Amino acid sequence: VPREAVTISGADSLSWYQSSEKVRRGFCSTCGSFLLWDVPGRSKIAIALGAFDAPTGAHIEKHIFVGSKGDYYQIADGLPQNLE
Repeated sequence: VPREAVTISGADSLSWYQSSEKVRRGFCSTCGSFLLWDVPGRSKIAIALGAFDAPTGAHIEKHIFVGSKGDYYQIADGLPQNLE
């Protein structure tokens, strides 16, 4: 989502972990839940759908990083699959 469209309630419980050279992950420091995926400097930020109460009205458009998924994980919904 566009970064300027995001408002975080309870930001005092938001912690960041630099998971790679380019990416940081936001998580709840109280319960440990993954919330955000961020590349600083980009105009958008990714929000984990699990951070929202249902019903979300959201739908999946495509699967990403399927090149590194576990061999036990089957994707059979017919949606596009990106290796990375």
